[in-house]
Amino acid sequence: MAENILMELAGVGKSFNKADGAPRVILDGVDFSLRKGEIVSLLGKSGSGKSTLLRIMAGLIAADKGRAAYRGAQISGPAGGVAMVFQSFALFPWLTVQQNVELGLEAQGVPPAERERRADEMLELIGLAGFGGALPRELSGGMRQRVGIARALVTNPDVLLMDEAFSALDVLTGETLRNDILDLWDSGRIPTRGILVVSHNIEEAVMMSDRIVILSSDPGRVRHEIAINLPRPRNADSQEVRDLIDEVYGLMTMRSAPAAMPAAPAAGAATPPDYRLPETDISRIESVLELVAAAPFSGRADLPQLAEETELPDEELFPTCEALAMLDLAVVEKGDITLTALGQRYAQADQQQRQELFGQQLLKHVPLAARIHAQLAQADGGSVAEEPFIELLEAMLEAEQAKRTLEIAVEWGRYGEVYEYDFHTRRLMLPERSSL
Repeated sequence: MAENILMELAGVGKSFNKADGAPRVILDGVDFSLRKGEIVSLLGKSGSGKSTLLRIMAGLIAADKGRAAYRGAQISGPAGGVAMVFQSFALFPWLTVQQNVELGLEAQGVPPAERERRADEMLELIGLAGFGGALPRELSGGMRQRVGIARALVTNPDVLLMDEAFSALDVLTGETLRNDILDLWDSGRIPTRGILVVSHNIEEAVMMSDRIVILSSDPGRVRHEIAINLPRPRNADSQEVRDLIDEVYGLMTMRSAPAAMPAAPAAGAATPPDYRLPETDISRIESVLELVAAAPFSGRADLPQLAEETELPDEELFPTCEALAMLDLAVVEKGDITLTALGQRYAQADQQQRQELFGQQLLKHVPLAARIHAQLAQADGGSVAEEPFIELLEAMLEAEQAKRTLEIAVEWGRYGEVYEYDFHTRRLMLPERSSL
């Protein structure tokens, strides 16, 4: 291993068991390295395995295939030189700030007096001097996350792993904390040699990173890498930064056209991979479509500008745009979204026309909805239980994801008047009057 490599993954794969006990591949053939002196951001849509990859590197879970190494040694458990900051703060509510920060040092066997001294120094460095005796419930979200970061940094880690560490904070607080971390890093006031950040926020990744790695989904594989050679601090409004943000948006929205699938495949056939639905709702789909249709966009929008206009985070905007593309109401490519002729017509339609168009596109382009409708049409009384569809989805998704996917399909189908759903009996049924 090269001397400047801190962590290296070679051919790493990871699977989890589905409801039927069969493996579901989360990561497949991942090759990645973190070098000394760099900050790397890891981006990817849902299902790309970003957090799973981070936990393998932290030694919290083991890879099923390939090799994960820290400074040339196989990772077989938590490594002494690697620390992790979690999205959920992960503080013990009954311990004071000081005690929470000292936990890692106590686990390392550091004497009490030394623990106290180092924790005091770190709290001052991270902007929490005077709060050592406070309980987590007395602090704001931003201050609680500072405690989590202080707890990680006080152990003087070689590598700092950050799992969406700023996503639970409001925009201003997250930006302030991110800038403070960058100031500590760039000034050399922390001994950390490398930082890996999992993020959903493209602008955050561009502002922080020396390199961005983009993972594909289902399963997660390294899809693209972008080197960023701009000095920090970076101006978010500069043309160089805006161009990079556009480039990343373009790469994130690239997708292969899904293979055509029958509405109801024969028994025993493989579950179509595009049965997964984007995590978005009708009101958000129509709001984004209306915004793109109106001035100043007039049918075509740059995704970074659209994100600013809608104030939607990337993890909400991307699935909404994906749904518009899935329904053939828009085309998403190279970081732009353009309404199709049907999308323009949809934007001008009245409520009844919209629902009719939505139902038609749902049956034409969404195999799960088409399968539900086809089975309802064949069922006695036009009614079937939800369980077979849950079981179908659990063949490719985790139980909670399968349930959520069916919930989305139910909402979309109801809106398009393709089918109805009875919450009490958990049954789907054809509308009393269905022209579809």
